[in-house]
Amino acid sequence: MKLNTIKSVGRSDFVNMGPVKLRQPLPTQDIEMIDPFILLHHYGPYQISETNNPFDLGPHPHRGFEPITFLIQGEQLHRDSLGHESVVRAGDVQWTTAGRGIIHAEGPTKDFVKKGGTLEGIQLWLNLPAEKKMISPNYQHEKSEAFKVVSSEDGKVKVQIIAGSLQGKNGRIATQTHVNAFMIDVEKEGHFNMAIDKNQQSMLYLLNGNVTINNTEKLELNENQLIQFNQDGEGISIQGVQASKLLFLSGKPFNEEVTSYGPYVMNTQTEILEAMRDYQMGKMGFLPAS
Repeated sequence: MKLNTIKSVGRSDFVNMGPVKLRQPLPTQDIEMIDPFILLHHYGPYQISETNNPFDLGPHPHRGFEPITFLIQGEQLHRDSLGHESVVRAGDVQWTTAGRGIIHAEGPTKDFVKKGGTLEGIQLWLNLPAEKKMISPNYQHEKSEAFKVVSSEDGKVKVQIIAGSLQGKNGRIATQTHVNAFMIDVEKEGHFNMAIDKNQQSMLYLLNGNVTINNTEKLELNENQLIQFNQDGEGISIQGVQASKLLFLSGKPFNEEVTSYGPYVMNTQTEILEAMRDYQMGKMGFLPAS
């Protein structure tokens, strides 16, 4: 297999988002976006209790993209203006297609706050192409055990297929665009060569541990945590230095202008102003505070 060369290696420094401190590997000063992926936040691990609950996000709108949550540890309640209410647990994925507009709220469940525990997750913003920005909103919640898994020959690497496909196995999430999302668990000395579609931009994010990529580049927590690959090979190589967890993402770029403001991702400033007006007029629905 010809390996994709590495385009960039990025850090995952902490940023403040209101009362929440979290890692933001995308965007950064060096990487504006990895089309079609706009934003990646790694929140936690937070020790949640009745006296410490920083990640309780009340009702807020979205339009023009897909906000996605990969929950690593803990328990969250999701509510939205479409009438969905579900408890998302560790390993689960919630995939919201905001489309023309949705209002949702998420945060640790009351039971989880009461008993206390660790909360950690990834929030990803996946862009929608111009032709799909105003489609009907939708919500998908899939439990961890429902996802198919591809294992390496040595049995030390397990790839959970959330969206897209790998080695003939398909993800549970129905996607609007050509995209892959895999959660990868690597044991020490585990090795896996993973194929990548040449038409897709791809990246690998390290949640914890220490791995070697393409036999040369090291990914390590608090150092370099995100690798973006060029579209010049057939795949990548992952080698476990220690037990590690990674998120792999790839998607076909849209090559369109992107304009964002707060919770809206559109193609023009006029569309942003229209989104703000429509939200204020109640055209994105309603969701009362809990």
